[in-house]
Amino acid sequence: MAKTGQVSTAKVDWRAAARLRKGHVWVYRSDLLKAPPADPGSLVLLEDERGKRLGTALYSSASVIALRLISSDAVTEEKLPALVRARLEAARAYREQVVRESDAFRVVFSEADALPGLIIDRYNDVVAFQVLTQAWDRAGLRGVVLDWMADALKPRAIVERVDARIRQLEKLPPREGGVVWPNSPAAAAGAPPRTVFHMNNLAFEYVAGEGQKTGAFLDQRENYAAAERHSRGEALDVFCYQGGFALHLGRRCEHVTAVDSSRPALEAAERNEKLNAGALRVKEMEWIEANAFDLLKDYARAGKSYDTIVLDPPAFARNLKSVPRALRGYKEINLRALKMLRPGGVLVTCSCSHHVSESDFLHMLTSAAEDARRRVCLLEHRGAAPDHPSILQVPETSYLKCVVVAVSR
Repeated sequence: MAKTGQVSTAKVDWRAAARLRKGHVWVYRSDLLKAPPADPGSLVLLEDERGKRLGTALYSSASVIALRLISSDAVTEEKLPALVRARLEAARAYREQVVRESDAFRVVFSEADALPGLIIDRYNDVVAFQVLTQAWDRAGLRGVVLDWMADALKPRAIVERVDARIRQLEKLPPREGGVVWPNSPAAAAGAPPRTVFHMNNLAFEYVAGEGQKTGAFLDQRENYAAAERHSRGEALDVFCYQGGFALHLGRRCEHVTAVDSSRPALEAAERNEKLNAGALRVKEMEWIEANAFDLLKDYARAGKSYDTIVLDPPAFARNLKSVPRALRGYKEINLRALKMLRPGGVLVTCSCSHHVSESDFLHMLTSAAEDARRRVCLLEHRGAAPDHPSILQVPETSYLKCVVVAVSR
């Protein structure tokens, strides 16, 4: 292992060198010609086969992605805290430019903000963060991030959202999630922080530690607004989670049926409905606990039809091997939805599987339209909200697809 303060060197093959020079930031373990004698999470200098410097990366001793570039320059351990603080400030400044009508947004998006492996989200006066790699679990870097969040974001509380599976994959010791700032016994022992945040002039409840991701799907914020613009009549929201799409539809539609398999998510959605009672024009909001595939099949057989349908499923493809199966799943639910739409009806369909490309998703939707014998007009082709920036040279940051189409027959 490297001595304290010393930066090890790793040699990578020509494929990795070409990838890095084009702007990507990952080096796979299979790319290494010479593994670095480095501590988990430490800095490593990168060189190509001829010894030419490629930059400095954060090392993982466990992940398939062994190295994640943090700078194209040489960086020492002494200079790393200042670099991290500068990146954090740049990320905050960018959000001040692009976030509108919301007090909830992603402050730091990992590779997209040149802080690979770190996620920070704001929910009004509560900040949540997530560690995805060994580097950010190091006491030094962790302290830099915590101090910056407390000073720059001035939250009422900072909570850590722990993904046990990721910690296991990264060979990190188990850690309990919860309040990490203020750092007091009372804060740690108290009930999880709660707050109310706002998206597009709608209110949503946030309870630290509950729900998916860090608590809400902030990346869909502007897609919620787009779905609302195109919606009308009777609407069906499938995989509704805590009501993000459904409540936006409720400001324009007469009747909204929202479906999810999670009872806790539906209970949160019902609380969110009450928070927005004065803003909704919907005559009836119906929350149904059911398996989405089974329900769509039953509704199709029963001849149910809608003017607006939203499909926002979880990631069907966790890896490249699962893409064919995922596409079959996407096609099944989109085919049923297209058949259930009335003439002139609108389908908002999403995928958050980064392994499923935009072209594959559009091809799936085209195939579903052909099988459904519906003429489909593309209204909008969208991605994640701009606080989840998409880096062209790092296609993995362009994970979210949201397609809005209308059927004419």
